[in-house]
Amino acid sequence: MQVLLNTDPHIDGRQAMSQYLETVVTEALGHYGERITRVEAHLSDANSPAKANTDEIHCTLEARLVEFDPVIVKERAGTARQAIHGAVGKLERALSSALGKHDPRRKSRLSSGAKNMSDT
Repeated sequence: MQVLLNTDPHIDGRQAMSQYLETVVTEALGHYGERITRVEAHLSDANSPAKANTDEIHCTLEARLVEFDPVIVKERAGTARQAIHGAVGKLERALSSALGKHDPRRKSRLSSGAKNMSDT
């Protein structure tokens, strides 16, 4: 899985931030293996650093999946690391939901449950 970081001019996008992103994404989403080809992060500061307010760092994560549409989530926080961490949590839940809908085991459980319901 490839992990890419894009930042606006007001966010520090140096190597340390890129490594942090890759570590958090890999730990949270590594179990999906080859099902995710790329995760792209976009970090931006809604205000300039001179107008620092809480929850003004925006993180958008886009996970590119094999055979399915991309999954996109957004998070706002006070720092870039907090925004990344929150967005990764949201992405993990969104991927679980999106991929779970296509899980053949889920379909067989649903159809057997429907059969059981019609028997009553």
